[in-house]
Amino acid sequence: MAAVKRLCVFCGASGDVDPAYRDAATRLGRLIAEAGIELVYGGGHIGLMGLLADAALKAGGKVTGVITDYLNQREIGHAGLSELVVVETMHERKQCMSELADAFAILPGGFGTLDETLEILTWRQLGLHDRPLLIVNIAGYWDTLLALFEQVIAQNFAGASARDLYRVVAGVEAVLPALAAAPAPTLPKSALP
Repeated sequence: MAAVKRLCVFCGASGDVDPAYRDAATRLGRLIAEAGIELVYGGGHIGLMGLLADAALKAGGKVTGVITDYLNQREIGHAGLSELVVVETMHERKQCMSELADAFAILPGGFGTLDETLEILTWRQLGLHDRPLLIVNIAGYWDTLLALFEQVIAQNFAGASARDLYRVVAGVEAVLPALAAAPAPTLPKSALP
């Protein structure tokens, strides 16, 4: 069983999206806080990110955001967080979020979310971490990405064991049970690149 004290959630900065995605972000933020788990995320106050953070804060949770100076200067940073870490580059942002996290959950999002997801997945494939990675497939949002993963495996760019690098759950209510059932990580966080 993985002991998760800090959950990193990757999700979109757009708010003009299907209400099911907005609802999922709000529910996950609340569930994380109610479970006493700290939320780590990209530090924004807009879109799914803002809904996620606001719900966790409203439920009494601790929320740490990690944002680049570039984005923070454009007033995208969330001013009401427990802690806002400002870094210089997007790579440092991903690195910092990863170092803080005991596990990862992926909600719907855009290119930034894809970048974060693929990087953390690649780091796991390379053996740089073994922390749980959950793809939260709200209303089938990630079906096309999961089909691409199957194409990668079918074309021998990854072995069938690549499916063990992540777990897919259909909704946010399955996130905490899936984390509780995940094997405890054995690699130190300092193993990251």
